[in-house]
Amino acid sequence: ATENALMAATLAKGTTVLKNAAREPEIVDLADCLRAMGARIEGDGTSEITVEGVAALRGATHPVIADRIELGTYMLAPAIAGGTVELLGARRVQAGALWDRMEEAGLALEETSRGIVVTRPDGRVKPLHVITEPYPGFPTDLQAQLMALLTLAEGESVLEERIFENRFMHAPELQRMGARIDVHGGVAKIRGVPALKGAPVMATDLRASVSLVLAGLAAEGETVVGRIYHLDRGYERLEEKLSACGADIRRLRD
Repeated sequence: ATENALMAATLAKGTTVLKNAAREPEIVDLADCLRAMGARIEGDGTSEITVEGVAALRGATHPVIADRIELGTYMLAPAIAGGTVELLGARRVQAGALWDRMEEAGLALEETSRGIVVTRPDGRVKPLHVITEPYPGFPTDLQAQLMALLTLAEGESVLEERIFENRFMHAPELQRMGARIDVHGGVAKIRGVPALKGAPVMATDLRASVSLVLAGLAAEGETVVGRIYHLDRGYERLEEKLSACGADIRRLRD
């Protein structure tokens, strides 16, 4: 909604003030692009954005930032499966609250000139208590992926979902793989297990589907994820990217 109003305001007559605006890095990136095209925008990245309308915009060249949720998903992949992965073109500011939670869990993260390096040290990760919140809080769109990691933590973790209702539909599917998860309303308690076991599971939405793929990377044996049409809405060539990092993953054709 903020992005749509922001774009409309660039060509509207007079001054437009957007209150309670979204503050995510994507908003700032869009504002940077619009400014390069001649728009007059101030306050992006805060809850109040002011736009002075202009008569016309001009062409511009603008590099698009990495997708924050895709980045977070690939940061969590080595955290779950083990190893070290470098995410090229990523910056710490885009990782936001996830960076802090991953360090709290005992994972090693480093920002380099080329991107972000994620390493899982030997041993199990530490449990966490995480609450989903609007930006800059922990994003709801990474809750399912983080749950997959916490199924293997040493101790009990708590995930509180405060953005969307009924967003723990991946929990029963993770339980098929041996996870110990209790859901009561908007709170999920996860008691970590030493290992997950491969199983046939069903994707219920976009983020749930990728959480099952991540869990499958670490599970013993074979995991088959059904209804992956959800997955393709948010991840391009997921299996190719994970395979390039050494994952044994392939897409099954009917």
